[in-house]
This record gives sequence, C-alpha cells and structure tokens, in this order.
Amino acid sequence: QRLMNRFPDAHEGDLSVTRAQVVSEEGLSDVALKLGFGNWLLLGKGEEKSGGRTKPKILADAFEAIVAAVYLDGGFQAAWDLVERLLTERINGAEIKNFYDFKTRLQETAQARLKSTPTYRVVQELGPDHDKRFVVAVTIGTEEWARAVGKSKKEAEQMAAAEAHFRLEGSDAGIRPKK
Repeated sequence: QRLMNRFPDAHEGDLSVTRAQVVSEEGLSDVALKLGFGNWLLLGKGEEKSGGRTKPKILADAFEAIVAAVYLDGGFQAAWDLVERLLTERINGAEIKNFYDFKTRLQETAQARLKSTPTYRVVQELGPDHDKRFVVAVTIGTEEWARAVGKSKKEAEQMAAAEAHFRLEGSDAGIRPKK
C-alpha cells in the first residue's frame, strides 16, 4: 500500500519487484540487525559459535516471528502498524528499478500482445573459461526477437529481453521479429 502511494505511476510488475526487495530476507535481516534482534535470540552452542546472531536467515525469521506474535496477540492492525513502523525507512529508501528487469517486462508485454511467453536459450559461448561470454537468443512463439552477448547468462538474457521488449513495443510501428 505504501509503495503504491509513493509511486502512483509505477508499473504493477515494478512495484512487485520493489516490494519483494523491501521484504526480502536481506531487507528483513537488515532491519532486525539494526534493532538488535540478534541479542534476544536463544541459540544452541553450535549456532552461537557459527555466528547465528548475525546470520541473515535467522534474523529474517526472527523478524517474521515477532510480527506473527504481535498479530496473534494484538490482531491485524497491530501487526500492520508494527510492520509499517519497522519498514518505513526501507520503504522510503526504495526505488523503482524498472530499467533492470526487462525479462519481466518482456514477459508481461508478450503475454498481453502475443499471448505467448518468451523463452531464452544460449546459442553460443565465446572466449576462454576465465573470460566467457554468452550469446543468448530470446524467442516468442516461433520467432526469434533478439540476441545479445553478456558476461553471464543472466546478463545476456536481460540484454536480449531489453532489445526484444523495444522491438515488441515498436511492433505497432512496423518493427518485427529479428530475421
């Protein structure tokens, strides 16, 4: 709700990604660490020795457990108020990063316009193992829409998705799949 109010013109998919970042394990554990939740944990000797009081998974779980306890004790509104209070700084610091996730944007656009989901495949690997580059093709339906090269498969997929997204967005102006 707060993100929607903060970014009223943002795309739903972008808001979803931003929300996921705010309430991710990393996000919740960061808040829990700053609030000293680790000091309140009862840990076994092994977990204590291995640094359990600062482990992101344990801190995020502790955050969620506290919210659940407040919910059980005080109800939805009490839990909502607590979450809002504890996450305000993260929400206020959140940014919409729509330019990073072209795979999601392409998928949404392709499904809406073409009723098809994009697929990605590595068509070539370039260079030695220590400096590998990946060529990835993105296909929608039976047509290849773009190819891109990246230092990782993920980077190449994002770059191919960006090119395909711009082609698909421009398809009303006569731009078609890559031939």
